[in-house]
Amino acid sequence: MKRLLNPKLELPRLEVPRLGLAAFRQRILLRGVFVLLAVATVALSVVVLKDEKERAWQAYQHGFVRSQAEVMARLRHPSGRLALLNAGHLGQGVTPLAPLLLPYAAIDFDDPQKSQQAVEMAGCSVQYPDGASLCAAIGNNPYAGGFIYLVGSFFAGELTPRERGSREPAQAHRARITLDMRGSTYRWIAPYEAMPQQGSRAGNGEHGRLTGFVDNGTPQLEARARPVRDFRGWLWQNGHCRDLPPGVQGNAGNAGNDKTPPAADCLRRTHYSIRLPVELFREALFRRDVRPVWPPEDLGSMRVRVEMLAPGDTEPPLFDSNAPGAQLAASLNDISRSLLPGERVQIRKVGADEASTITLKGVDVQAAPSAPWLLRLISWLPLHAAGVSAATMTPAVPTGQDILDTPTGNYTVSFTGHPRDVEQGLAAVATRLSWYLGAMLAAIALAWLIVELGLIRRVTALTRRAAAVSYNVQDGHVGPRLGDLEVSDLRGSDELGILAGGLADLLQRVKDDLQREQLRAQQERDMWHAVGHEIMSPLQSLMVLYGPDDPGHRYVQRMQQAVHVLYGTASPAEALQAATVPEGRLDLDAFLSHVAANAHYAGIADVVYEGGNKSGSAGAAGAVIVRADEFALEDVVTHILRNADSYRPAGTAITLSLSASESTASATLHNQGATIAEDLLERIFELGVSAPQEPSAASGAEHRGQGLFVARTYMAKMGGTIRAHNTRDGVAFTLTFQRLG
Repeated sequence: MKRLLNPKLELPRLEVPRLGLAAFRQRILLRGVFVLLAVATVALSVVVLKDEKERAWQAYQHGFVRSQAEVMARLRHPSGRLALLNAGHLGQGVTPLAPLLLPYAAIDFDDPQKSQQAVEMAGCSVQYPDGASLCAAIGNNPYAGGFIYLVGSFFAGELTPRERGSREPAQAHRARITLDMRGSTYRWIAPYEAMPQQGSRAGNGEHGRLTGFVDNGTPQLEARARPVRDFRGWLWQNGHCRDLPPGVQGNAGNAGNDKTPPAADCLRRTHYSIRLPVELFREALFRRDVRPVWPPEDLGSMRVRVEMLAPGDTEPPLFDSNAPGAQLAASLNDISRSLLPGERVQIRKVGADEASTITLKGVDVQAAPSAPWLLRLISWLPLHAAGVSAATMTPAVPTGQDILDTPTGNYTVSFTGHPRDVEQGLAAVATRLSWYLGAMLAAIALAWLIVELGLIRRVTALTRRAAAVSYNVQDGHVGPRLGDLEVSDLRGSDELGILAGGLADLLQRVKDDLQREQLRAQQERDMWHAVGHEIMSPLQSLMVLYGPDDPGHRYVQRMQQAVHVLYGTASPAEALQAATVPEGRLDLDAFLSHVAANAHYAGIADVVYEGGNKSGSAGAAGAVIVRADEFALEDVVTHILRNADSYRPAGTAITLSLSASESTASATLHNQGATIAEDLLERIFELGVSAPQEPSAASGAEHRGQGLFVARTYMAKMGGTIRAHNTRDGVAFTLTFQRLG
């Protein structure tokens, strides 16, 4: 047996039945509840995870469409087209500058607002640490072939213009420009020439022209130097100082104001717009052997340098486009930031080969750590959403395609999603939440352990001991070991303790009753032994007085067998079987008449002998001689008559009849009343079996099922038989004998 709650006590090794599942039904139910709770918790988590996967997939689809629309909007914007058209050389470096191909053919450089708006919208300006900016772009012209535009701004003090006819550019603010392309170097020097302010522009700053001359490297211009015909340049200076709030003018607009700083300290934003003529573009336009290509294939190898100089030969210049710290203009990398992690965009010009394809990828984000088994579980979960294969329940890779038209041709833009990131992101979140799920399962397991140790284990111990008590108090199992059963150690103040205490009290009561019953049985045995001894002594003397030939000998013998039964050395059946019945001859007709006439002396009234069929009689007329002992047959008939008298209705008769043939003779005893169940007609002659009747026997005597057993035993010893059968109105017992000649 298993060790119980108290490790010092064990169930005694008694004979106990094997308990089936029904005995542990409540325990199985309780454990099943905890198992079901754990399974439900896990199932709920899986269902929620599946729902979150569907939501995440739908959100990713919407995000993919949104990213596609945003990327196309960025590409269609002038800044996006600028990055696309110059994707080949934007990544070569910031300085020295290379002209960029604009998304439009030309810039209205004569208007400061339009020129600034054009470069700002295109996003081609390179920003410098001191706040200056410059956009170097190339434009197309059907007559000149092409121009290079320089649009930007820098900070300068009050502008000093060139005096008309002066040959020394260094006396004024000026621009110095250098262009390297196709193995040639072009240099221009463009001094500032002020123009009178008119209308609403008066008092809002200065503006003027930048007149371009070929720079020969000397401080003075040649005597015959003429401005370059196609060189165009403008300079506009804001009227607000850089360090002053709007509305506070510098010396140029507020002379005599003591709070205005000197002119040298009032730096103003100065915008410029220059168009450079490129003779090589013009020459290529009119060459017949080579067809001009636009945009130029060597655009990325051209280099432009712009320097803004103050009056005199001071160094460094006010602005130098080759200054360090410049920030690159717009690029396709900026567009890739609109993509989700793992997404890919491929841009290819229509008609171009695969090698010219531009590939953009979303910025990879370091994924949070996730459990591999969770990632496999999420991949296994089916999806029921748009864009999901109905056969495999797995999401297909989302794709999209669009067309972008530019001045240089059309581009095919292909989008490819990456749904794996959805699963990885969901797995990372699920990994963090799995700790909470584990905590819930641990709480369920702890609750089950507490219930198991505090309740179920005690219930199991009490169940096993109660089964042992119930089994050992049944008939055939009660023995001296019943006293070894003990449940008092399970007593307590709770429900199980009270139940165990009640069982212990009941078991103690059973033990006390068992001890008293054993004492009473021992006393009865002692008494019966004493009575049997007192009876056995006179019976021994009677056996001497009544010899074997005396009729009273068999009665003495029967009393001796009864004493053996009292002693416990023989059973009632053995005692009856041991009785001897002498062989004899008996006139059955006369015997039955005598029984009917004298039955009232035995307390059985209304016994009627009707005679019967006596064919084949021998000897005296009417005599039916059979093999039977008169005294034994008298016991047989008496038992049957008493049984019939017990069950017949009051006032009815018991009839005796006789029938005989050549070899046998039969006596039938019939009484009215209830019949005997068919399955008991043979068993009522067994010892201890009686037919239960409703109502009980009229006499009220207790039937022990012994009289009919005695009748069958004596009939067998006389060579006859006895049987019972039901009639229309009652029961009949038939005694059959061997007929003698």
